[in-house]
Amino acid sequence: MIQLVTKWGKNLRKDQILQEYPRPMLVRDSYLNLNGEWDCCINHEKTTDTYEEKILVPFSPETLLSGVGKIVQPGDFLHYRKVFRLPEGFLKKRLLLHFGAVDQECEVFLNGILVGTHKGGYLPFSFDITEVLRPGDNELKLTVTDWTEEVPHARGKQKLVKKGRYSSLFYTPQSGIWKTVWLESVEEQYIESIRITPLFDQQEVEVSVSLAENEHGKSNDGGIRETAAAAADGIENDTAGRKTGESENRKGGGNIGEGNVMFRFTVYDRGKAVAEAAALPGQTVRIKLPDMHPWTPDDPYLYELLTEAGEDIVSSYFGMRKLSVDRDSHGILRFFLNNRPFFFNGVLDQGYWPESLLTAPSDEALIYDIVRLKELGYNTIRKHIKVEPERFYYHCDRLGMIVWQDMPNGGGDYDMNFVTDKPNASDEFARSVKDGAEQYAMFRREDAEGRQQYYEDLSGMVSALYNYPSIAVWTPFNEGWGQFDAAKATALIRSQDGTRLINEACGWFDQGGGDMYSIHNYSEGLTVAPQQDRVVALTEFGGYAWAVEGHVACEKAFGYQSWTSREELTDAYRRLWEREIYPNVEKGLSAAIYTQTTDIEEEINGVMTYDREVGKFEEEELRRLNRKLYDLFSGVTL
Repeated sequence: MIQLVTKWGKNLRKDQILQEYPRPMLVRDSYLNLNGEWDCCINHEKTTDTYEEKILVPFSPETLLSGVGKIVQPGDFLHYRKVFRLPEGFLKKRLLLHFGAVDQECEVFLNGILVGTHKGGYLPFSFDITEVLRPGDNELKLTVTDWTEEVPHARGKQKLVKKGRYSSLFYTPQSGIWKTVWLESVEEQYIESIRITPLFDQQEVEVSVSLAENEHGKSNDGGIRETAAAAADGIENDTAGRKTGESENRKGGGNIGEGNVMFRFTVYDRGKAVAEAAALPGQTVRIKLPDMHPWTPDDPYLYELLTEAGEDIVSSYFGMRKLSVDRDSHGILRFFLNNRPFFFNGVLDQGYWPESLLTAPSDEALIYDIVRLKELGYNTIRKHIKVEPERFYYHCDRLGMIVWQDMPNGGGDYDMNFVTDKPNASDEFARSVKDGAEQYAMFRREDAEGRQQYYEDLSGMVSALYNYPSIAVWTPFNEGWGQFDAAKATALIRSQDGTRLINEACGWFDQGGGDMYSIHNYSEGLTVAPQQDRVVALTEFGGYAWAVEGHVACEKAFGYQSWTSREELTDAYRRLWEREIYPNVEKGLSAAIYTQTTDIEEEINGVMTYDREVGKFEEEELRRLNRKLYDLFSGVTL
């Protein structure tokens, strides 16, 4: 592989790695970033006292920026060590240790004492480490294992062994810490989570708060395991409501100081206080917003929310928007944003970087991709089988970019003939196969523990990202990869979040649920028809390739169709829209997701090159085509 590096990787400062506050939806004035140089060792022993290398956290050891450049294999143990000292006056009453994500399983030790474990490579977790903290230097250690496709954990596009004609669709695996590590000091009683729900039609915002349980060594998972267990035990339809989420809030509110803590809320509009409310633990409040200002991609208007609980004060924000399905003026089912027909015009985005894989080299790099796509006229990013750091969603919120959020796939090693060849050859096959227990083996979901872990991860993702207004769609499964009981997954999502749309089975193996009739089409001749119960969405298409000399990472190249110049590529893209997209809009097509934002390793079908140095299309023509789409959609729906 040819090592490409983005401009952000080239300008990286080792003492200033991803220093920005990592949790924009729940901000305190207490923050100590632990990114930077750590001790590191990869061996076959579960414990070690010898650290042979240095690693730049949070870059995985497989990446160039980590300074290690080694792939962690099944059976390896990845060891981390960091000595830290708290600044004078930093500690209030409790000290929390936060990890943005560690892939795949880890044990965490402080001063030789196990403070907690975690399983799953994409979600944040934390531990209260107050009881084992000592004055002066403190020694933090992690032991990590990562078996990638050899265990059923969520792994996305990571692949240890690439084989077969679809091997280009998978990428270099990564391991260990890959999001920010940080410390936070809190009061004895502190806010663990806030749930913010915009009620657009009522011009109100609904808020509930959970206080921490404050048990030493307990991961602050917000009731994820209980929620997932409820789903696995038989949530069977889309009308389950939000009973599970409500019970979590009552549970959290009653654990500490019930009757002693009063929550106080203040809503700010451009720095001016416009509404106030108060609540007891366990209560949900609705706050009326005078002269409510909606959130849209064209006008990403955000309110600030200040929440006080005793001495604990946190700041959050929210956007007022409504997502729904309704019929247009011709009786065709469409997606609606804020009670108006809306076309999701987006790009598939996998969030990979040549020098750092799943970890963006800087906050500016995260912003760049969002801004570039918005400048080209797109309004949606489909975040493909990856959970980004929370700052990504914050930037989408403030910049005005809608997000479709995929759940990272797991399960066993897929039978690509079953999950790819046959569905592509026969739409009848793609929409007739059921994904229940009798098909677990075909979908590589025989492992019961893996299925349970999926529910925990799915519930955790929805919980962690619930407040971000830019997220419009949840996608539990993509193209049958590790799919099982999709209707149950949809019911779990509905039980936690009744405010967003669901793409139940993206592409194929349609089980008839969710809000959209999802189509993947990389060939010519697309013709759609309105559906009676769901909105028609083209959730992947295009994938046009152009290998830009000097900006490709691999000698082997993959694309669904290939071109040799910017002019050829742009002309082909224009024909694609004129023949496949525009004619189908009046027939019910209400979303189109083009593949993809950037080249990635062997895949060279990006709007940009992997290093983000070259835009592949004639940009003004892309903007013109996108404007024409919006005008056409408005003309046939209003």
